[in-house]
Amino acid sequence: MQPGEVIRKYRKSRNLTQEEMAGRLGVTASAVNKWENGNSYPDIMLLGPIARLLDISLDTLLSFSRELTAEEVNEIIYEMDTILKERSYDEAFRWARKKLEQYPDCGNLIWQTALILDVQRSVKKVPDAEKYDEYLYSLYKRAMECEDETVRYHAADALFGFYMRKEQYKEAEECLKHFPAQDPLRKIKQAQLYEAAGNRGEAYKTYEEFLFSSYQALNGSLLAIYRLALEERDMEKAHMLADKQKELAKCFEMGRSCGLSARLELAATEKDGETVIRIMREMLSEVRRPDDFSRSPLYEHMSFKEPRKEFLDEMEKNLLAAFQDEKTFGFLKNDKRWQELVE
Repeated sequence: MQPGEVIRKYRKSRNLTQEEMAGRLGVTASAVNKWENGNSYPDIMLLGPIARLLDISLDTLLSFSRELTAEEVNEIIYEMDTILKERSYDEAFRWARKKLEQYPDCGNLIWQTALILDVQRSVKKVPDAEKYDEYLYSLYKRAMECEDETVRYHAADALFGFYMRKEQYKEAEECLKHFPAQDPLRKIKQAQLYEAAGNRGEAYKTYEEFLFSSYQALNGSLLAIYRLALEERDMEKAHMLADKQKELAKCFEMGRSCGLSARLELAATEKDGETVIRIMREMLSEVRRPDDFSRSPLYEHMSFKEPRKEFLDEMEKNLLAAFQDEKTFGFLKNDKRWQELVE
């Protein structure tokens, strides 16, 4: 709130008329009226007496706070959005600039304001839109200096897009330093830079690396949820998740062997001997070709090392050892097919 609005609010809560307040402060009722309507401000020497009279702090009187809350930021953004819809872009721009002058250190408000103004000048097809560049750029840079890591991240993301539209690729690449090394978004943006620079081979490779790592993350998440369902004996959900793993592996062309271990575990839990034997045989037949993805056109720009024979031998040995686990597969001890497999 503006100081005048604060004065009106607390004057009324103290049941004082404008004349009564003016009399106690030694000013005219007209002066109080001008304060409350925002036509003028109290003299600096009156701020203390006003605060004491209204029983509030100077911070409250001046609406001072070190940082806006998320709710307060959202209210300002909503108001700005309304102004953008109802008035000209330039009016909204000037309103936003004045608002930021009141909260010059609120990084959250700064980056959101910059982003909305940046996007809306394209949406509204503002004439001479580039004349706003310098100010919007300064807002992004200020937000990137914020103590809040999340604000810095969002500001860097927005500034990257700003530079890409301007075809300032060197500056755009500098923004990537503000993204964590393992952030998937950093990988995508790096690929966009390669593509914009005409380096299509590196763009393909980087996009493919992103796909490959995304599969690992998605599959790991499905497996973790599957484990939870299995612990809760929710077999219907466990089956659904095991099927999803299979579908995911097919979508990302990871080979038939991916997802088999979950289905084997399910079959063993349900004492389904026929399915256990079938999956065991399938896993053994696939163990010699665990890298089907290396031959997939989906990853044709990536390089993969050919697995050594010793490595494959060890994998097969470990797999057979796992099949011999009596705690899991002991119910098959009289099944000749299982005995032949593990021996």
